[in-house]
Amino acid sequence: MKYDFTTIMDRRGKDAMAVDDPWRPGTKGPAAPGEGFSLIPMWVADMNFATVPTVTEAIIARAGHPAFGYFREREEYSDSIIRWHEIRNHVTGLTKEAIGYENGVLGCVVSAADAFCSAGDHILLHSPTYIGFTMSLENKGYRLVLSDLVPDEEGIWRMDYEDMDRKLKEYAIHMAVFCSPHNPTGRVWERWEIEKAMEVYRENDCVVVSDEIWSDLLLNRNRHIPTQSVSEDAKNRTIAVYAPSKTFNLAGLVGSYHIVYNRYLRDRLRKQSSLSHYNSQNVLSMHALIGAYRQEGHEWVDELCQVLSENVNYAYDYIRKHFDGVKLAKPEGTYMLYLDCEEWCRQHGRTMDELLKAGWDVGVAWQDGRPFHRPFAIRINLALPYSLVTEAMDRLRDYVFV
Repeated sequence: MKYDFTTIMDRRGKDAMAVDDPWRPGTKGPAAPGEGFSLIPMWVADMNFATVPTVTEAIIARAGHPAFGYFREREEYSDSIIRWHEIRNHVTGLTKEAIGYENGVLGCVVSAADAFCSAGDHILLHSPTYIGFTMSLENKGYRLVLSDLVPDEEGIWRMDYEDMDRKLKEYAIHMAVFCSPHNPTGRVWERWEIEKAMEVYRENDCVVVSDEIWSDLLLNRNRHIPTQSVSEDAKNRTIAVYAPSKTFNLAGLVGSYHIVYNRYLRDRLRKQSSLSHYNSQNVLSMHALIGAYRQEGHEWVDELCQVLSENVNYAYDYIRKHFDGVKLAKPEGTYMLYLDCEEWCRQHGRTMDELLKAGWDVGVAWQDGRPFHRPFAIRINLALPYSLVTEAMDRLRDYVFV
C-alpha cells in the first residue's frame, strides 16, 4: 500500500479523547487497565490512523502565513465538494448554491428541527439510534419516536416500513432523521430500501435530514446511494449532511456541510443556522477539506476501506467463532461493530456493567451500546491497526468472554 495503516500512533498527551479522556480529572470514566495491559482505544468514533498527508500539507501551507483574520470561502472549497461527490457517488448537477457550511452534522439536525418543527414536536428516527441524535434533539425539547430496525432471517438489519408509516401518522410527525450508512448497525442501504423509505416520508409530508457522514467508509465493495438521488421528490425533501471529518479523522478541526437542492428548505435551514452567529467556517478547516478532497484523498480512502474491510472481516469471524452467545450483524459500512450480548450475559449470570468493566480492565476500551437504545449492546471501533484488532480479540477471548 502507498499509505501507512500499520503504525501504532502514540496519541497520549495530544488532546485525544479516545486515550486521554477516560481518566481526565473530574470525569467519571472507567478505571485504568490492570497492570500489564496497554490501552486499545475502541470506543469514541475516530480513527487511530494518520490522516492523508495532503491534509497536513494544506494546513501547514496556510499556517505559514501569520495572519488569521476574517476571510472569505475559497472557490476551491465548493469545487472540491462537487468533484468529490461526482467521482465517489456519481452525483451530477450539484452546484455551489446547494452547498452550505455546517459546524457539525448534529448542529444541522438541530437547525432543521428548529426550522420545521416546534418544541414538543415528535421526530422519527430508526433504532438503534446514534446517541448524538438522542442527546441533541431531546436537549432542544423535541420528543423522539423510534422505529425499530429488525434483523431478517440472515441477520441483516431492515427497516419496518409499516411501522414507520403508522408512527408518522399516529404522532403527526413531519420531520425524520435518516442515517445512511446507518450508525451504529453499519447498514449500507440498497437503492430499493431508500426508495421505499422515501415514499413513506413523501406520503406523510416529512422533511428528511439524511446523515451521510459515513458515506465514504464502505466495506467489502459496498456502494453508497445518496438519498437525494433515488427520486426527484427525495431530492427536494431532503437535507443531506456530509463531512470530511469521519472519513479523514478531522473531527477536532470542526467542519461539515449540507447539500440542499430545494430553495425553500435551504432558505429556512440557513436562516435558522445563522441565528446563533456561530455557525461559521474555520479557515484551517476549509484548507483541510481542500487538501483531503484532492486526488491523493481518493487513493487514501480506497486503501483505508480495504484496511477497514480486513479488520471488520477478521473481528466478525473471530467473534462468531469464539464468543458463543454474542450476536452481531456484519456491517457493510462504517468501522463499528454493534454486539448483542443478551444471551451471553444470561448464560453466564453477568450484568452489562460487569461485562463492560471486564473489557476495560484488560485495556479493551469499548463503548457502552445501551444509550443507542439496545439494552445489551456494546459498540466496538475497528479503525486501528490490524495488530491491535487481533490483540483486542485475543484479550476478549482469554479474559472477558470466558
